[in-house]
Amino acid sequence: MHRTSRRVFTIAACALAWGAGHAQTPSASGWPTKPIKVVVPSPPGGPPDLILRAILPKMSATLGQPIIVENRAGAGGMVGTAYVAKLPADGATWLFTTASHVNIPPFNENATYDPVKDFTHVTLAAQNFGQALVVHPDVPAKNVPELIAYARAHPGKLTYVNAGNGTASHIPAEVMKTMTATDILSVPYRGVAEGTTDLIAGRVDMFFVGTNIALQHVQSGKLRALALTGAKRWKGMPDVPTMDEQGLKGFSKVNWFGLWLPAGAPPEIVNRIQAAVARAVSEPDVRQQFDTLGLEGVAMKPDEFARFVADEYRSAQEIARRVQAGAKK
Repeated sequence: MHRTSRRVFTIAACALAWGAGHAQTPSASGWPTKPIKVVVPSPPGGPPDLILRAILPKMSATLGQPIIVENRAGAGGMVGTAYVAKLPADGATWLFTTASHVNIPPFNENATYDPVKDFTHVTLAAQNFGQALVVHPDVPAKNVPELIAYARAHPGKLTYVNAGNGTASHIPAEVMKTMTATDILSVPYRGVAEGTTDLIAGRVDMFFVGTNIALQHVQSGKLRALALTGAKRWKGMPDVPTMDEQGLKGFSKVNWFGLWLPAGAPPEIVNRIQAAVARAVSEPDVRQQFDTLGLEGVAMKPDEFARFVADEYRSAQEIARRVQAGAKK
């Protein structure tokens, strides 16, 4: 069962006079000739929606058509993603989602699509500075080395919030466990909100959570931040070092947000969408909005993004193999 929510973010002030008198084919220079729909395979109000709210007005003005956002949630994002994979590759419907696009299928045998082969890769739009590793104040660790030492001295005692296999709460935790040879138990939750509530209540010990959520609870003293999972610090939490800085060399796991079309989309359309994203994320007001969300705009070229997605998918598959092998022991 899934929920679908549809709304119009913006309508361009005036449509550009593209393609008048030309045949309406997917590769026609007159594209787009009708409103564009962006499918977000998660509930309204999450990070993808916040990003789209910042960039779609710019893109709508550039492309000369209104852009409609449809939240088609369900099965950790697989419902909406599978829906887009089966649509015509005419540029009329886009998919905008997170790193879960490649991270969730390796953990779920019910995935009906290949995140690499079944899509045209348009561009990366934004990424964060990593998840914040936060712990309940009762956990006797002020930094990552102390946390690792405690976990090794008490195998199986520490627990972490898993808001869904393949999510940004799950992948960093499993990478850390592998790198440090620690036994930390995964506790499944239906979402970030539920996991955060239990962490604050002390029913679970640690959580890799978005910086925007972590910051408010760290500032109130309800949680303690030990690290960020990205390659560099975030100015919103300047005193919180990265995992790499604390001895886990090469550790870099960030949540990223990208745009796809169904497989086989014409290069002319793909390049125009990519250019519109690149232009939007470079605007000063968009950069300012991203900054408050702990994000940075990154507009990759389609071929670069395709390589990036393939690499991320291979990494997720390897992590899934390790997790599944460990579960069988």
